[in-house]
Amino acid sequence: MKVLVPVKRVIDYNVKVRVKADGSGVDLANVKMSMNPFDEISVEQAIRLKEAGQADEVIAVSVGVKQSQETLRTALAMGADRAILVIAADDVHQDIEPLAVAKILKAIVDEEQPGLVLCGKQAIDNDMNATGQMLSALMGWSQATFASELEIAGDKAKVTREVDGGLQTIEVSMPTVVTVDLRLNEPRYASLPNIMKAKKKPMDEKTAADYGVDVTPRLEVVKTVEPAARAAGIKVASVEELIAKLKEAGTV
Repeated sequence: MKVLVPVKRVIDYNVKVRVKADGSGVDLANVKMSMNPFDEISVEQAIRLKEAGQADEVIAVSVGVKQSQETLRTALAMGADRAILVIAADDVHQDIEPLAVAKILKAIVDEEQPGLVLCGKQAIDNDMNATGQMLSALMGWSQATFASELEIAGDKAKVTREVDGGLQTIEVSMPTVVTVDLRLNEPRYASLPNIMKAKKKPMDEKTAADYGVDVTPRLEVVKTVEPAARAAGIKVASVEELIAKLKEAGTV
């Protein structure tokens, strides 16, 4: 079984995001970029499936700018077998929307015929949480989202998923699309020898046009602003004073 793992290049989660002075978007100049943390988890899970003998090949895919090859090399260094880079934009500020990404992934799935697609549940830059679900709909495959546990048994996948009320365990038919949550695993660090080996692993380079997908944005960013500063709290001397303050604020 092949496992396909889409990965996205995003601002590193340790970096404080800055908004451009003109409000046109996020400032990416001299900013550290890395793999989306949820995608790291999906890469790790795919590698674990291969190590357990449940997968034969792990293919990492990224859709975006040419610089995304760095993200794919990270996936290869972690243990993916090969990679596919789909160049869909020249400007690093252009974010390819989920529907366009899902259409490109569908074309790749049609070519590669994987038995499982493992996606991060969302990207930390736009938080849309839509690509995996859209891909499932386009493919007509089953889907399991927000996975915190995953077991493959024959033509079934047993997935424990995190929902508002706690944990829900479902069983879906293969092939399937699974989106992963934070508690599924702890991604490994790529060792230096594996980083060197990753440079020799195959990486195909394609364009969105090769798959006949139009990536023209359907959404327009009108303005980007930083969140308002959090107001300072106050201390109260008694429960009565607390209730009075809450009444003044209209909270109770």
